[in-house]
Amino acid sequence: MPDFFYEKNINDLLVDTKQKLIAGIDEAGRGPLAGPVIAAAVIFPDLNISEELRLNLNDSKKLTAKKRDYLFDLLHKSSAIIGCGQASVEEIDQLNILQATLLAMERAVQNLAFLPNYCLIDGNKLPKHLPCPAQYLVKGDALSLSISAASIIAKVTRDRLMNNLSFQYPQYKWNKNAGYGTKDHLEALEKYGICPHHRTSFSPIKKFL
Repeated sequence: MPDFFYEKNINDLLVDTKQKLIAGIDEAGRGPLAGPVIAAAVIFPDLNISEELRLNLNDSKKLTAKKRDYLFDLLHKSSAIIGCGQASVEEIDQLNILQATLLAMERAVQNLAFLPNYCLIDGNKLPKHLPCPAQYLVKGDALSLSISAASIIAKVTRDRLMNNLSFQYPQYKWNKNAGYGTKDHLEALEKYGICPHHRTSFSPIKKFL
């Protein structure tokens, strides 16, 4: 289960800083064929967290949709500082999915109410334009409570966005597949073709251009 091991180590290094704000950052939506990529940044000031969150936060992929929704609401009711950012389908096609993901992470940090002193980022790449030092953690959403919280915020935010888009494009069933290349999504592509929310730089979509 994730904990504050990395956050506490960084806190010890920030000896000259009065307010120690460490942001955990994660993304959702790198793999889908449609929709934006979403990133979230979460800060727990003074590493203050309720016991309920401490015991239940985890990598969002290991949680049920119902549990993610519950923790999403709980995080927004807590003292956590939360910021979200996204990169559009057009930016994904123009920049590539990795660069668009890093851009979304930068925007998530910019949208925090307070800028962090340090960032912990899930994965193995760092955004270039952050306001503070940072380090990446491979599988960080299973190691850091701040990152696991960000993974839940990003995942639920994106799922809800895709659910809203599914009202405009019900044929793709994005309310169920969130834009991933599932069987029902691919069958709909064969029957109806693509729409403006599909990522035309992704191989399964290119053949429908």
